[in-house]
Amino acid sequence: FCSPGKLVLEYQSCYVYPTLETRGIDCLELPLIEHNQLPDFHKLSSILRSTSFDWIIITSPEAGVTFLDAWKTPKVRVGVVGAGTARIFEKIVPSSKQSLNVAFVPSKATGTVLAAELPNQGNARSSVLYPASAKASNEIDEGLAKRGFEVTRLNTYTMEPISHVDQMVLEEALTAPVIAVASPSAVRAWVSLLPESQKWDNAAVCIGETTALAARKLGLRNVYFPSNPGLEGWVNSILEALQVNNQLHKV
Repeated sequence: FCSPGKLVLEYQSCYVYPTLETRGIDCLELPLIEHNQLPDFHKLSSILRSTSFDWIIITSPEAGVTFLDAWKTPKVRVGVVGAGTARIFEKIVPSSKQSLNVAFVPSKATGTVLAAELPNQGNARSSVLYPASAKASNEIDEGLAKRGFEVTRLNTYTMEPISHVDQMVLEEALTAPVIAVASPSAVRAWVSLLPESQKWDNAAVCIGETTALAARKLGLRNVYFPSNPGLEGWVNSILEALQVNNQLHKV
C-alpha cells in the first residue's frame, strides 16, 4: 500500500503540482486524456483576423492553449473562467501581452456565473467568440444569448481517453488513496481503467461541482470538491482528502 500522502494527478492537474510538492505530498502523474483538434480550429485564425469581438471567452487551460495556437496578435479582450485558466496567458511573450488583455474573471469559476457576470460593453449587441471543447455544455452560449450577447461558438478541440496507459504506472495509481481530476472527461477515463475485479473506493478530488457530479453518476462514492471552484479551493480539497485518509490509517 502506498504512503498515506500519495496523490495521483491526471495531466490536467499539473497546475497544482508545485503547490502540492512544496507541502511534501508525493505526487504520481497519470495521463488520462488527450487533446485532439477539430475542424473548427482551422477556422479560428481566419475569424480572429477578419472579425473583431468585444470578448473572447476561454473556459479551460486546453481552450487557452488552442486559442494561443491560432492567435496572431490581433488586439483582443479575454474573459476567463478562473485563475487556473488565466495562468495559460502568463506564459506568452511580453510584446504579445500588449495585444491580449485578460480583463474579466467571474466571482465564481463556473460557466453559469461567467455567463451571468460578463460585462456588456454598452453596444446594442456585444459580440463574443467562444472557442470551446465539443464536449462543453451550452450553459455559457445560452446564458450569454439570453442576456443579449451575440455568441460565435467554435468547437476547436475535444478530449478523448488516452490511447495507451503505462500498466506499471496504472497499478501504482490504483493503490494511491487520492486521485485529483479536472474534468468529466478525466473522470470517465479513470473509471474506464478500473479493473472489474477490484472495488476502488478511494477518494476522487474534483476541481468543481460539474466534475464531481460526473464522478458520482459514474459510481464513485468518496468524492470531494471545493464549494468555490478554482485552484486554491481544489488544493484545499486535496489536502482535506489526504488528511481524512491519514486519520483513517492512524486508527
